[in-house]
Amino acid sequence: MIYNIGDVVQMKKKHPCGSDTWQIWRMGMDFGIKCMGCGRKVMLPRHKFEKSVKKVIRSEKNTNLENR
Repeated sequence: MIYNIGDVVQMKKKHPCGSDTWQIWRMGMDFGIKCMGCGRKVMLPRHKFEKSVKKVIRSEKNTNLENR
């Protein structure tokens, strides 16, 4: 799966605030994700992030193409 900065993903487990949607804000060896419910930022190793993602809800790449 290919991810981009700005993508919104649904994770398998919920955050303590009750939200399971996160926005990607940093990519590399670690992924930086921001909770869409409370705004908390978390860093995860790449393998743990890829294992925990359920699906991509909104892709930043597709959003940019639609705005043209």
